[in-house]
Parts: sequence; structure tokens; C-alpha cells
Amino acid sequence: MKWRRMPLGPIQTNAYILSNDDGTCLIFDPGSEAGKLNAYIKEKGLTPLAVLLTHAHFDHIGAVDKVRKEWNIPVYVHENEAEWLTDPSLNGSALLTGQQITAEKADRLIDEENELKIGSFKLQVLFTPGHSPGSVSYYVQEENMIISGDVLFKGSVGRTDLPGGNHDVLMDSIHKKLLSLPEETLVLSGHGPETDLMTEQEQNPFINGFTL
Repeated sequence: MKWRRMPLGPIQTNAYILSNDDGTCLIFDPGSEAGKLNAYIKEKGLTPLAVLLTHAHFDHIGAVDKVRKEWNIPVYVHENEAEWLTDPSLNGSALLTGQQITAEKADRLIDEENELKIGSFKLQVLFTPGHSPGSVSYYVQEENMIISGDVLFKGSVGRTDLPGGNHDVLMDSIHKKLLSLPEETLVLSGHGPETDLMTEQEQNPFINGFTL
């Protein structure tokens, strides 16, 4: 299995493409620049099976419709943010950009923590709210990595000052869900470079309580 991080849009939100040896792939958080993302998939000869959203803030959904329609694939989002795709006042675009960034409703709603099987992919869905009420993280056990959206970053954590955010809930998600995984788990975040759980437990001041 291979993965590719592709920072997209004005605030460089990370989209991820996870591909298997059979040429199929999953697309995570296509936030902008659909043409760039679709061109890469065509160049590599991949066959997308689904779009998976870690959450529905505007910078993670801007290219959803163009990607979905290009490949005729379903979009997954947590049920707590089912209305966010179509509502700029919920997804933050009206508040933070003054623009109306929307997408059509998701095709599949995630309503529980379970194993999600799409083609030859097996993902464990972890409910990790706090940055937003419907944030989920996708754990790929066989590859020992997790796509965490804006829950955990290298040296930081997701902001909680937007509607539906809650810092205590976020930290609870990190400690009870993410940090329960093996220390060597690779973390693919919604912004910035990848990291791993051991590094964040040792160096992330929001987790270990150490500040300069």
C-alpha cells in the first residue's frame, strides 16, 4: 500500500491518496484544486473507489464535487456533519473566507466506530470529535498509520474556537483514541508534515504539558 500527501488550496490542506497494488485508491479530504488532484490520479493510472472526509470544514471539502463527479464515487462523512457540506455557516467558509464554499450532500454517513471495507481496503473508523463535532480518524492497522484530519498535528493539535469545537473533548479524543494505538503509528495530519505518536507524546506541548 502506498500513500501520497498533496497540500491543496490557499491554506495548504493535506489531501491524501491511499493506493493498493491492484491500482485502486481512496481519496481523503480533497479540499481544493480538483484539477491537480484528478490529474495526478490519471497520471498514476489509479482507480478511485471513494472520497473519505475526516470532517467537513470548508478547506477539506472544496474539491469534493468535482472529484466525486469525475470518478463517479461516493463521499463519506460523519452523520454529525451531514449538513455541513451544504451550509457555509456550518463549514466555516462564511465566517472565515466570506465565500460560500459548499458541496452536495454525502452519499454515505458514518454513524459508528467500525471497520470500513471499501474494495481491498480495510479502515478502522475512530470517532475523534473536538476540533469539530463529526471529526473522525481512519486507522489502517496493516500499515500502522492513521489519517487524523485536524485532530493532531506535528507539534500541535486542532483549533477548537470554531462552531462545534471543544478543547476538552479534543484532548479526550487524542488521549483515549489516538494514543491508545501503537507508539510507532504514523500520523497523516490535515496540515503540515507527517509525524508519529511516539514523537507527539514526547514533544507535543499540548499532550505532554511542557511549554517553553
